[in-house]
Amino acid sequence: MSDKPSVLFVCVHNAGRSQMAAAWLTRLAGDRVEVRSAGSAPADAVNPAAVEAMREVGIDMSAEVPKVLTVEAVQASDVVITMGCGDTCPVFPGKRYLDWKLDDPAGQGVEAVRPIRDEIKARIEGLIAEIAPEPVR
Repeated sequence: MSDKPSVLFVCVHNAGRSQMAAAWLTRLAGDRVEVRSAGSAPADAVNPAAVEAMREVGIDMSAEVPKVLTVEAVQASDVVITMGCGDTCPVFPGKRYLDWKLDDPAGQGVEAVRPIRDEIKARIEGLIAEIAPEPVR
């Protein structure tokens, strides 16, 4: 990994889990990590329940749009975290792959999305501690 690790979050629609993970990583790691998210079959819009659940914790995802997964995005990332996209994510040697088993927020209300949001935050905190810990001052 370079001085600034790069993380790509991938789920099928890039509308819920991967968007929340990218927003959490951006919020919690700041500019210490380069963040991307994409989907193997992107939706037309980010899941409104995911947007609302993140708004409740002070993170605005309303301007985000689902993006298509590209080979270039995978190649440019040090860590690729999949979330239920199965075998659609291209695999390259030298990349670190993690598969996070998380409930799919698609079609769920905000009440069902909150626990997913909170689990993603906990996983992001662990990831940051591993790849981009706070510098010692």
